[in-house]
Amino acid sequence: MHELVNNLAHLCSLRDRDALDSALVSVLLQATQGEARSVRLVQLLGETGDLHCLTRAERRAGAPGCERRMVWVEWKELPPLDPDSALACAEGSWTMEVQVDAGTGCHTVLPLGNAGAPVSLVEVESAQPLSAEVCAVLQGVLQLYQNFEGLLDYGEKDALTELLNRKTFDGAFAKAAVLHASPQQVQEQDRRAALTDDGYWLAVLDIDHFKRVNDNYGHLIGDEVLLLMARLMRAHFRFQDQLYRFGGEEFVILMRCGSHEDAHNALDRFREVVAEYAFPQVGHISVSIGFAGLREDDTPGGAFDRADKAVYYAKEHGRNQVCSYQVLLAAGELSEEAEDDNEVDFF
Repeated sequence: MHELVNNLAHLCSLRDRDALDSALVSVLLQATQGEARSVRLVQLLGETGDLHCLTRAERRAGAPGCERRMVWVEWKELPPLDPDSALACAEGSWTMEVQVDAGTGCHTVLPLGNAGAPVSLVEVESAQPLSAEVCAVLQGVLQLYQNFEGLLDYGEKDALTELLNRKTFDGAFAKAAVLHASPQQVQEQDRRAALTDDGYWLAVLDIDHFKRVNDNYGHLIGDEVLLLMARLMRAHFRFQDQLYRFGGEEFVILMRCGSHEDAHNALDRFREVVAEYAFPQVGHISVSIGFAGLREDDTPGGAFDRADKAVYYAKEHGRNQVCSYQVLLAAGELSEEAEDDNEVDFF
């Protein structure tokens, strides 16, 4: 019990969501007191009748560490929810654990999230049904985890739109930069022509003429536009894409795409979605988007500055368009300055 309490204390000291998921399944496995073969944290993505499963973390008894299967794909490319699985049998009973005997073992499913709208599920595989005492302990651990996750959300999300706020940007950027790093450095003289492939991209999105919305319709309607913009972003971009509101009408997207063209096309599709959407009372509005690829040894301020230059160019040359920093640089429309002189201070 002493070790379990220490591990719970460690879990509550974490701020990184991936590390938090891994710590959760490890603590849950320990809390089963040897009854479980494995513990898996699964996120259900998709729509009713077409749900897909993403394993956020899994820990097997006797294994040295956790397994993670976070992949940058569309949710429809993830494994579909098996209608005969324990997860499917739990559907409709989100407020309690569900135990299903699969013949080769027992699967206990415990929900995370609000009743009727689970965010994630925990699946525990064991040789025999879990005891009532173990189930009670697991429920307690999950309640503590949800309470702690709620505190993290309160500090990391924009109060109005519930997108990530700018103070969480540095950490996400650092992780993306590590994953983006490759063994070959891009030479300085080649940067003008190089279009980064299969990497991370930072986009800055600015609502065109947003001041007119506030001036003509009032700030309450302006806030509604921001809320709807956030909903459109969540519906359009992939679940792994990091979506931020940096303040006012400025949004930031940190995404991974297979090529420069893929990144441009994804952003341009969203621009078209916004242009076609009828905002209540306001009608149609547009957005200008600038984006840039991450570089070796990049910094949050350096990448943001490049994308910001591209969005500024878009707004100065007609608005309602997507502009690439690399393309503008190669065409001579922008000039590159020393990044140390243009570093953006986020805090």
